Amino acid sequence: MPSIRKVLAAVAPLALLAASACTQPFQANVSRFQALPVPEGQTFAIEPADARNRGGLEFAQYAGLVSQRLAAYGYRPVEGGARPELVVKFDYGVDHGVQKTVSRPEPVGPWGYGGYGGFGPYGRRWGYGSAFYYGWDPFFYDPWYQRIDTYTVYTSYADMVIERSSDGKHVFEGKAKARSLDDALPRLVPNLVEALFTNFPGQSGEEVKITIAPPDKRK
Repeated sequence: MPSIRKVLAAVAPLALLAASACTQPFQANVSRFQALPVPEGQTFAIEPADARNRGGLEFAQYAGLVSQRLAAYGYRPVEGGARPELVVKFDYGVDHGVQKTVSRPEPVGPWGYGGYGGFGPYGRRWGYGSAFYYGWDPFFYDPWYQRIDTYTVYTSYADMVIERSSDGKHVFEGKAKARSLDDALPRLVPNLVEALFTNFPGQSGEEVKITIAPPDKRK
């Protein structure tokens, strides 16, 4: 019966998947709209788009990364409480994840499915899903036997809006989104910031895929 033949293997360990993800390139989809002035030392200040992040240490760390990037392109952080020419509003986050399931058929060997069961009459394997049900074959392929791997995919984002302080008009709108097997913002946000500033400010209206090498490949 099909219900007997369908055997579900153990779930793939999430920790192992997440660890392997750290060694893979980071990929993000980046969209940008911009009418930025040519950088001539215009001053800027960075504010959280979400007021709940105001004064937060985590936000300050990510804002520092954004500030370094803007300074590298010729803009200047505002000093001494002066009014900045540009206001940078930055936001970030990650969702609760979506569970994914991948199944694939697997060959079955003389030790039965996953090595379980025992020897029955005439030396054949017996037990749930064993070769006893189908006749003896050292290695055979059973389309009903599926290995099931489950894991969680998270979607993270970083948004950045730059506006003129004089009239509040937007001169840059950018968003980077990525999918990953973990939801660790201290690892994800720096990569999202790097994606946002790759070929900054970019062509207005473009949507590109940015690939960031893992840390050991960036040296």
